[in-house]
Amino acid sequence: MRALVVDDDFTSRRLMQQILLPYGDCDAAADGREAVDAFRRAWEQGRPYDLICLDIMMPEMDGQHVLQEIRALESSMNIYALDGVKIVMTTALSNWGNVWGAFNAQCDGYLVKPYDKGKILGEIRSLGLLVQQTQ
Repeated sequence: MRALVVDDDFTSRRLMQQILLPYGDCDAAADGREAVDAFRRAWEQGRPYDLICLDIMMPEMDGQHVLQEIRALESSMNIYALDGVKIVMTTALSNWGNVWGAFNAQCDGYLVKPYDKGKILGEIRSLGLLVQQTQ
């Protein structure tokens, strides 16, 4: 799995990276513009992301706007629905308006902070990106 963690908070970004690193490559972006650029660059290099964990509340370009830009870029590359990158919104915002807005903009999952390793891995498993390991 190849992942991109987008969060303006260093501690949150680092925590998510540490959780995801055992499962594959994990890049990080500190803001929305950096995230869109990383997404575009990954496609140009032939190494697209499988997962983007995207914070909603960020300065300059928030996560909702990043989500819309990424989906627009995918559309311009003729990548639709199930073939696109899986995007999980990660935020402290749990109100229905934010949740609905994210899913309406075609996110694939939504995690409310504070989150833990179990919640994160469960969400990623539900998207088919991790296979349940047997003991």
